[in-house]
Amino acid sequence: MQDKPEHDTDYDDEIVSKTAIKKECLALQDLGEALTELKDDLLARIPLEETLYDAIIETRNIRKNGAKKRHMQFIGKLMRAADHEAIQAAYQEIEDEQQGDARRLHIVEGWRDRLLDSNDTSALSDFYNEFPFADRQQIRQVCKNAQTEKLNNKPPTNARKLFKLLRETLRQAT
Repeated sequence: MQDKPEHDTDYDDEIVSKTAIKKECLALQDLGEALTELKDDLLARIPLEETLYDAIIETRNIRKNGAKKRHMQFIGKLMRAADHEAIQAAYQEIEDEQQGDARRLHIVEGWRDRLLDSNDTSALSDFYNEFPFADRQQIRQVCKNAQTEKLNNKPPTNARKLFKLLRETLRQAT
């Protein structure tokens, strides 16, 4: 009987295709490009190595497309060496905050438009039901003034004031 060599069937090393590696590199390069578009205060919240941070800041000064493309590839290379999972998590947190802010602004705009609509008489009571702690007198007065401004074709000073009041009320609710 011949002895067959036993093959080790435990594959500890995961085989990764070249395409998967390229996709990951492009994803990191895209993340780096997104980081270059962040404002300085938001960029400071992301855990970046000094060389990567400097490269991101330097990208803002590059105007030529070819040079910018090369520099983005360089940032992608630096991202591969960095802790890209922590960077991705921090960036995602910032994105979620910004989307939440935009969502809140849309809600405030909706309430403002509804309150300024002279045909919707239940809007004020609906708003007070949803936000019982709101300053009723001030909101009612600003609403009335804003509607008067709208009828007289005056600048929307009180509509802006109403927006700020509603935004602050919504901020207190959360």
